[in-house]
Formats: sequence, structure tokens, C-alpha cells
Amino acid sequence: MKTQNSLGDSLKTVFAAIVIPVEIIIAILIYIYVLGDPSHFQGNNPDNHPVQGDYFGIVYKGGVIVPVLISMLMMAITFGIERLITLSRAKGRGSVNKFVQKIRSLLATNNISQAIAECDKQKGSVANVVKAGLLKFSELQKNNTLEPDKKILLVQKDIEETTQLEMPMLERNLPIIATLVSVATLLGLLGTVMGMIKAFAALATAGAPDSVGLANGISEALINTALGIGTSAISIIMYNYFTSAIDGLTHAIDETSFSIIQSFTAQNK
Repeated sequence: MKTQNSLGDSLKTVFAAIVIPVEIIIAILIYIYVLGDPSHFQGNNPDNHPVQGDYFGIVYKGGVIVPVLISMLMMAITFGIERLITLSRAKGRGSVNKFVQKIRSLLATNNISQAIAECDKQKGSVANVVKAGLLKFSELQKNNTLEPDKKILLVQKDIEETTQLEMPMLERNLPIIATLVSVATLLGLLGTVMGMIKAFAALATAGAPDSVGLANGISEALINTALGIGTSAISIIMYNYFTSAIDGLTHAIDETSFSIIQSFTAQNK
């Protein structure tokens, strides 16, 4: 249910709502006017065999599922680039590990103002969460009416709330990439089955087998298999890379948050 909800949320974003239909239309146009151009086929007839060595004509023979798979490949690349840009911004201007170490060293010397200044320099999701915790830390240091335990809980709560605001931005559109992993494979398999049906139908004709129909059926089967597996492979590599990058950012947030809580606890003993 959580995955379905995440996918639904991703599809509702403006970026996804624009990219998906536009790339489907582009893929159809590429299939009809580029891959299906008569110059790619013998006798300038798309019903004939492709010109030898002409891969555009070969891909065109993959059939009606080809433009769907092309659009999915384009979506995987587009959303992958969008996630790369987003995660690059989330990391901030410098190395996240160096930033975390610098914040920890500043907290060890109780230099909160300098730590906040470092967050402003770093920017990004990690810096935003850390800054929220530091600002709450600085605010509660001046409050002598609350008990230390309540102060610690307030700092933790502020960090958690800021993290919850930042995480959806990091994970947005990942469910779409995850969906492409399985759907591309299934569509490739569907195209393979349809191509083999045509191939066997060509063999089953009375008299001599229809060599053109047999070749087209096998071509459709193999082209769809290649496109489906290729799109799925690209999508799963990107998905694993992005989830690993998000886990790294989450670990940096947790590590720095622990240091803030530890430093605050030490000062309020």
C-alpha cells in the first residue's frame, strides 16, 4: 500500500504529469517518422525487410510495443537526470562527510553560532535539518524554565519534523523508476510473445512458409526483448544508486543529529 501511495504521489507532481505524456507522444512520432521512414526498408516499403545493416528499420519491425518501450526508456533517463540534480542539491555545496565532521568538531567546543554559519554555507537537505536542530539547541540553551529532558525531546522533535519535510523531496519520482523496472520487463515479454505468435502463424500457412512473416515475427520478438531488458536494467541500476545515495544522506543526518543531542545532553547534566 505504501508503494502504491508513493507512486500515486509521484504521478501527481507537475514534472511527472508533463514528462510522461510528452515522452509517449515523442516516442510515437520517433517510431512512425524516424524508425518507420521508407528509406530504411527494401523497395522503400515498410512492409518489406529492412535494408541490410539498417538498425532503424530493424527496431521498427519490433511492432506496436516498441514506441511504448522507447517512451519508458526516455522516462527512465529523464527521471534519472532529474533525481541526479535533486540529490546533488540535497548534498549541498561541499562534501557531506566533511560537513558532518566539521559540525561535530564545532559542537564539541560548543561553538553553535559557527556551526549554524557552516550550515548556511553548505546548504542542502542535510544542512537544513542540522540547522533546524542547532537553532532549537541555541533557543533552548537560554530557557531556564524547562527541565533538561523536555529540552532534549524538543530538539529531537524539531530535527525529526525537518527530516520528514526533506525526505519526500529526496524520494520523489523514485517509485516511477521502480515501476519501470518491472513494467518494462513485462512489456518486453509481451512483445516477445506477440512476435512468436506471428512467427508460428507464418510457419503454419499452407504450402511454403511465409519467410517474410516468419522473419518479422522473430524480429518483433527479439527487438521487444532487448528493449524491455535494456530499459529494466538501466532503471534498476539508477534506482539502486539513488536509494543508496538517499541512505547516505539519511545516515549523515542521523549522525549529526545524534551529536547535537549528545552535546545538548552533556551541557544540561
